[in-house]
Amino acid sequence: MNDARSAPARLGGLDLFRGLTVACMVIVNTPGSWDHVWWPLDHAEWHGFTPTDLVFPAFLCAMGVALGLSFPRKVDGKLWGRVARRTLLLILIGWAWQMLARPGLADFRVFGVLPRLGLCYGLAATLAILTARKHADGRAHLGAAAIGIASLVLLIGYWALLAFVPAPGYAAGDLSPAGNLAGYIDRITVTTHHMYRFGTDAAGNIVYDPEGLLSTLPALVNVLLGMLAALLWKAAPERATLRILIAGIALAALGYALSFAFPLNKKLWTSSFALLTSGLSGIIFAACIVAARSAAVRTMLWPLDVLGMNAILGYLLSLLLSLAAMRSGFQAWAWEGLAALLPGNLLLASFLFALGMLLVVLALLIPLHRRGIHLRL
Repeated sequence: MNDARSAPARLGGLDLFRGLTVACMVIVNTPGSWDHVWWPLDHAEWHGFTPTDLVFPAFLCAMGVALGLSFPRKVDGKLWGRVARRTLLLILIGWAWQMLARPGLADFRVFGVLPRLGLCYGLAATLAILTARKHADGRAHLGAAAIGIASLVLLIGYWALLAFVPAPGYAAGDLSPAGNLAGYIDRITVTTHHMYRFGTDAAGNIVYDPEGLLSTLPALVNVLLGMLAALLWKAAPERATLRILIAGIALAALGYALSFAFPLNKKLWTSSFALLTSGLSGIIFAACIVAARSAAVRTMLWPLDVLGMNAILGYLLSLLLSLAAMRSGFQAWAWEGLAALLPGNLLLASFLFALGMLLVVLALLIPLHRRGIHLRL
């Protein structure tokens, strides 16, 4: 665990994994035209699963791995302050982005990707600290059993709520956009004026938020299972890759099997979805650990290292660049040019614009990376 020779591979695998998720985030969030997107680069409309649906859950798993690797540590007021600060900063940055993208409070969206990251981090860190085992050296070690039990309770509890507690006016177990319990809770807590404006039913009414309050609980499981992956590594680094791979395959298979009773649905973050995406994340993470052991492969994948070591900043830059491109008219101009260049393949043209955005983000991060400047909330 403390062998310095194992640290580069461990951290490198995590950086590659996190960088891959950020790269995918940029590509799926910045197409040249939302009317022309390859199906793997778009979310499932409701029930179902696409590769894009894996991106955000994988980032949460990477967050869990990083959190797990930070233990054992001393639990004191300084640690609690760091947890509170990081949680609040993620939420506040998300809210600042909302105000920048759509100024005004009348339709201000309370939830979102960054607020969910903040809530999941805060809840996972709090659980980790409260259930940690204190050792004679004064440091707290993660309690694997407590994390596993919490994950199980969250998954079963969320399923039971959606399956047996009806939203008023709908039957228990209704998983439609308007009839599910998670959407109802969002509507009564923050109202539809402050929910995702594209979270609509067939009639165009805002009825759900894909990053809503109740569905944050199963999303937390992705973080917790990432923490367990970190514990597997710390327990036996030489055997951890295979164990993470096997656990990933088992979780993915279990999630898929359960999907026949509780459908895969990212917008509801169903329990089957949490298990499937955690399992697939584990498989990819294991592959990244193996890749990081090869100097040649690591060199080829260096851009992912750059993105992975400045993940939040890279994501924020992509949001700001996308907004600037849209408001300045650059996106419309660039899209017209690409569409004219590739009139027979508008899907490719749209993808090339997103790839260009990713390259710009990378170009902005490289000078910071070379100077050792990395955003740490």
